[in-house]
Amino acid sequence: MEYAIFGNTGRKVSRLGYGGTIAGLKNYIQSFDPEQENTKCQIIEGLQTAYKLGINYFDTAAGYGNGVSEKIYGEALEHISAEDIFLATKVSPSNAGDTRRSLEQSLRNLRRGYIDLIQIHGSFYSNETCDFILEKGGMTDALEQARGEKLVKYIGFTIECQNPALYKFIESGRFDSMQVEYNFIFQHPYDPSFKCGSIYEAEKQKMGIISMRTVTSGTFQKWIQTVNPENSFDYTPALLQFVLSNPLVDVALVGMRNAAEVFANVNICNDLKSRINLGELHTRYV
Repeated sequence: MEYAIFGNTGRKVSRLGYGGTIAGLKNYIQSFDPEQENTKCQIIEGLQTAYKLGINYFDTAAGYGNGVSEKIYGEALEHISAEDIFLATKVSPSNAGDTRRSLEQSLRNLRRGYIDLIQIHGSFYSNETCDFILEKGGMTDALEQARGEKLVKYIGFTIECQNPALYKFIESGRFDSMQVEYNFIFQHPYDPSFKCGSIYEAEKQKMGIISMRTVTSGTFQKWIQTVNPENSFDYTPALLQFVLSNPLVDVALVGMRNAAEVFANVNICNDLKSRINLGELHTRYV
């Protein structure tokens, strides 16, 4: 397994991360119910297989099935030492009191005394929401207090767009990590031609950088099927390798429903010869 140092935390994390969306959300991308007993068992087996194969970064959220994903993670990882994994979860934007209550529930769901990374869980933040999160006595203060109490080690945020709030979060200096949508069809965070984008800015702040929707959450595949209905090629390895080829991405999250998918993605990650030079890829002149 390939590892990276996660921002300025000094922690070694697997570059392939286990994404928890599918462990909590029903019918995400395809027909699927994580609360069915046989399906739940497959996810648990997948999580434990991932750990055995060297994955140590596990990501979930309170909002994935109203705690369902966290509870499955808690059951699967309960007997693995906290020092051997890097466990991340999320809390939706809220006031300080609700933030604290959500964190405490996440700790119970995950069966842990502390969480490595707590992330503010969002897709888009308006300027007003951004100010609300950062204001004195607000959400970020509550998370920093929890960090002081050693309930969490690091604080981050997630985002799926590139807007002023994103850059305000980065520039605030209050976050250890950024989880951002970045993949082959959404390359806005990283432009190697002009050396600009939020990934570059987060790197300047020495933040840990995590990609979400790494293999496009099915969007690329649906487009290919639309323009070429007879296509049968599996683009997953190429899509994952594209993100892993970015030297600034510490962790590429992939949702995995069972042990077979874990084995397949670990093999892709271990295939270092299939990495590409993103700078050369973007070269326009010969």
